Amino acid sequence: MHKYVIMGIQGSGKGTQAQLMAAELDLVHLSVGDVFRWNVEQHTKLGAQVRRIMAAGELVDDALVEAIVRQRLQDHDWNYGFIIDGFPRNVRQAEFFLESYDIDAVILLELADEEVAARVLSRRVCAGCGLDYNVIGRRPDESDICATCGGQLVMREDDNPEALAARLHDYHAKTQPIIELFERKENVVRIDAKRAIPAVQGEIRHRLGLSPATLS
Repeated sequence: MHKYVIMGIQGSGKGTQAQLMAAELDLVHLSVGDVFRWNVEQHTKLGAQVRRIMAAGELVDDALVEAIVRQRLQDHDWNYGFIIDGFPRNVRQAEFFLESYDIDAVILLELADEEVAARVLSRRVCAGCGLDYNVIGRRPDESDICATCGGQLVMREDDNPEALAARLHDYHAKTQPIIELFERKENVVRIDAKRAIPAVQGEIRHRLGLSPATLS
């Protein structure tokens, strides 16, 4: 059984890397962000609360995140292990996590703020079908049209320079103490996340002593 924490600044690709590991290693991918997005899409009371917080460029309240994670882990549907992203968000949560679970490693995806801004501010979502896009590399005449349904591609509500700057500041302030705690007690694997997805996944597997990825 493998149990991993994957951390990284917004835009570092931690969700993508976690999904790849989960699919090939039969792990459960526990994404705090996915739980919140589902609630927003379903217009639940929690979703409305999350939407207001995200629109202000802030992170969801730590107590709310912790409650969601505790409940999700208690489902015990992770027979072969899990990889969790979006948690922990403060030192107290990290200490709770270390006391409750025997973590194999913490995967830290590192990316400069300038690269984060380039990635995040180029993201779009189709207003018609909800498909995610990144307009970097797309020709200008097709950069605002969904290739699947022809709908308009729009920027996410919280993907603007002001909101991003607030999130970056908050991330650095809260994450550094967590990393320092993990480095004292766990195996922290630092990965350069600027490279292509297969290269990043390959290094993660190599550093963790896992079988090579099958993606090309």
